[in-house]
Amino acid sequence: MKCLIKIFLLCFFLFSCASNSGVVGMGKNTYMISKQAATGFTGLGTLKAEAIREASAFCEQTNKRVKVNSFIDGKPPFVLGNFPRTEIYFSCIE
Repeated sequence: MKCLIKIFLLCFFLFSCASNSGVVGMGKNTYMISKQAATGFTGLGTLKAEAIREASAFCEQTNKRVKVNSFIDGKPPFVLGNFPRTEIYFSCIE
């Protein structure tokens, strides 16, 4: 029984869903995207690239391009619930 519980917990932590805020308006043509990995195995660079791609696609809908204003990244080590995460703050410009 204890072995089954350990296997369940391991699977839960390895296969739980990543967190993604989507594009959030911050006011006056400023937006934010927050992404967090479900495990420590995903690289921070991958998350940041996904967030920038999402921001670019959002701005392209209005024939504008993305300008990253700032970002906040999680700090390693990525263990015990401290998984890679990033927040991208951006604007859409001509």
